Amino acid sequence: MKRASVIFEKPYSVVLQSETLREPAANEVLVKTKFSAISPGSEMLVYRGEFPVQLPVDAEIKALSEPFRYPLKYGYISAGEVVSVGSAVNKAWRGQPVFCFHPHESHYATPLDEIIPIPEDIDLLEALFLPNMETAVNFMMDGRPVIGERAVIFGQGIVGLLTAALLAQFPLDKLVTLDRYAIRRRASLDMGAHDSLDPDNATLVSDLAELLDTDSAASLADLVFELSGNPQALNQAISIAGFGARVVIGSWYGTKQANLDLGGQFHRNRIRLISSQVSTIPPQFSGRWTKNRRLETAWEMIRKIRPAQFITHQYPVRQANQAFELLDKNPAEAIQVVFTYDP
Repeated sequence: MKRASVIFEKPYSVVLQSETLREPAANEVLVKTKFSAISPGSEMLVYRGEFPVQLPVDAEIKALSEPFRYPLKYGYISAGEVVSVGSAVNKAWRGQPVFCFHPHESHYATPLDEIIPIPEDIDLLEALFLPNMETAVNFMMDGRPVIGERAVIFGQGIVGLLTAALLAQFPLDKLVTLDRYAIRRRASLDMGAHDSLDPDNATLVSDLAELLDTDSAASLADLVFELSGNPQALNQAISIAGFGARVVIGSWYGTKQANLDLGGQFHRNRIRLISSQVSTIPPQFSGRWTKNRRLETAWEMIRKIRPAQFITHQYPVRQANQAFELLDKNPAEAIQVVFTYDP
């Protein structure tokens, strides 16, 4: 039996490769992929050759644990169905819809403990948003929004939009988002943001001061999320943070460097920079929270928000190169891009 696999050959080049598919081992299942999604953050770093070569591709995902080098498989958003099971696996798993942190492939054999059953009331397209929703939940745990606060989010890609949707459920005084692309700003307002601005506006700080209803730079935003993937945005995030504010850095910049201006008001305003990473539970929650508890929370938020509304493009996986070119050259046209797989 053959399978189709997306291969990153070199920067700006992906191909679809046919490979022999092995049978599942005793403790494995064979999954047939129905949909997989492109992560427009870390996956585009791989596509552009901006991934740090000294790191494993992803130390937390077994299928991506090898050191980074081309050619390679990458991706971690896959939803499908178990079509066969190994000798030590309960046959009841056959036909089960599942999510897996796995690269773009039409079929794959993987250990049973690497798959996540998809709840019966959540369809496969909605399930694709599980990792990004878990990331947004993690941002809430790191940022810990407080009633009456003024919150600002830089970046309204998928993770930024989901973060806005979660923050909109808190009784905040104001929620303002920023993104270069009008399609994302409109989606952000639909998610409950009070206002959404273009971060390239030269009058950004004064515009934010007006929206946040404050005339003092020391009392601008209480909570800022930097989720744009642009290192320069981190200086903007610091510049609009008020006294004692928290700046949660959710972006991962790969090889791109952030040159921070930590003079000016940074020290006087006692601004806190918080690194956020979804592979672990924040230390202050680790005594009570587990990965499973956070995943269950993410599933519940998927039920509530229905993020499949953010899918703007679906491509047959054989057109993978066109999909990546769209996100690289015309990001203003897309929010979430999904691959479909032939029957």
